[in-house]
Amino acid sequence: MLRTVAVENYRSLRRVVMPLGRLSVVTGSNGSGKSSLYKALRLLADASRNGAVSALAREGGLQSTLWAGPEQLGSAVRRGEHRVQGTVRSGPVSLLLGFASDDYGYAMDFGLPTPPAGAFALDPEIKREALWAGPFFRPASLLMDRRGSAVRIRSDSGEWEDGGHALQPFDSMLSEFADPLRAPELLRVRERMRSWRFYDHLRTDAAAPARQAQVGTRTVVLDSEGADVAAALQTILEIGNKGALHEAIEHAFPGSRLEIRVDGGRFELAFHQHGLLRPLSGAELSDGTLRYLLWVAALLSPRPPELLVLNEPETSLHPDLLPALANLVVTAATDTQVIVVTHSRPFLAALQVGAEDLHPIELVKEFGQTAIEGQGLLDQPPWKWPTR
Repeated sequence: MLRTVAVENYRSLRRVVMPLGRLSVVTGSNGSGKSSLYKALRLLADASRNGAVSALAREGGLQSTLWAGPEQLGSAVRRGEHRVQGTVRSGPVSLLLGFASDDYGYAMDFGLPTPPAGAFALDPEIKREALWAGPFFRPASLLMDRRGSAVRIRSDSGEWEDGGHALQPFDSMLSEFADPLRAPELLRVRERMRSWRFYDHLRTDAAAPARQAQVGTRTVVLDSEGADVAAALQTILEIGNKGALHEAIEHAFPGSRLEIRVDGGRFELAFHQHGLLRPLSGAELSDGTLRYLLWVAALLSPRPPELLVLNEPETSLHPDLLPALANLVVTAATDTQVIVVTHSRPFLAALQVGAEDLHPIELVKEFGQTAIEGQGLLDQPPWKWPTR
């Protein structure tokens, strides 16, 4: 389980060191940094597939994603005696991402080419990567270390060995050096990161694939847009927690039941509601009903991930459905670590009723920087960044 996530210089996340629990709920007002935190987690997951540099490019490049304020805020500015002004940069351009669990920690540092040259002069480069044993970074706990293009690996005897070849500045050691013989710890961490699952764009519009019959196969993981929801629900009915699925439907829509109709290999939703003479197809369902069924398929997956991150799952749901959705999230948290990003206070309240081990985190803005409400310097989890 992840114990700590750390981000520095990413959008409004000037420096955030966030403790995590089995079920963590991140709340805050609009503009407090919730979406930035969600995107930072996705960037870390992209790094495990060597896609972090291209993901930054899709956001407008490193310069567009960096913290836009000054490097330091003086005490006079904090007291309101002076306006915020630009200062001369004293350190290198750096975007830092990292996490730690009980057994391993990982961090990466993005910067710009020095000196800039060629057509890709604004492409971010990976300046430093580190994998260490335990929840806290210490030089003595390092297992793998990347500086620039050079990688070194700690052997079983405790001595450092050269990685054997130079890395390109856009390649992560997670993809290039995860080896079951020389670097089994890196391989283990990479596979954990690749199992992380994100949901933030389950489609319920009129043209959503979930509303149409789709050719189906056994589906243990719902598609990121929910296109294969009928096959995913049928998979749960056959090899997953069938009782939890029926309970989730009854909790949200008393007297209703779900049927998956199969015709020539094409799967389609058929939703029987109390008082109706025929079931409703996916095309006839309301946005809220379809979205709830999508969450049932996502949260009751027969193959739970190491980490499940949900971005505003309450969107377009009626308040009456929030307790049922909260129960689904709590059920999922028994098998996997869950992070929920939400701005809904009623949804948070519903989660607090059902969860015994809920870890609420409220984000606030202070001088443009995202901070955790009530967290002082002594309240932060221990965290130290590997230097370049």
